[in-house]
Amino acid sequence: MLRQANSASGMAVHDQCKLKFQELKAKRNHRFIVFKIDEKIQQVTVEKVGSPDETYDDFTNSLPPNECRYAVFDFDFTTNENCQKSKIFFIAWSPDTSRVRSKMLYASSKDRFKRELEGIQVELQATDPSEMSLDIVKGRAF
Repeated sequence: MLRQANSASGMAVHDQCKLKFQELKAKRNHRFIVFKIDEKIQQVTVEKVGSPDETYDDFTNSLPPNECRYAVFDFDFTTNENCQKSKIFFIAWSPDTSRVRSKMLYASSKDRFKRELEGIQVELQATDPSEMSLDIVKGRAF
């Protein structure tokens, strides 16, 4: 089933995107989700779902080096007080080497898509892997 496209971005969001995000948030049965815009049908779809035992490296290796994607990652960490916590990161991956049209499409649809995913706690924008290193994620989590 399909959510109606927003007239501003013209982008529809497949129900599977919200469903998988709810599973990640509520049941914690996914470590990450990679979303792709299907330009032919102007719709955001789920491209890959990472199992709970996958690592941050598994996640970053799931992002194509030359194409834009949206992604969410459930980051577990321990605070200075030794409390176990987790934060849900939204990552807008827009490598410098991707097509200009694709970068513009992802940029113009990002806020609308992010609003569909209630419970995002931290947003990162990255144009190369160093901008979303594990150290940066850790720094933004606290």
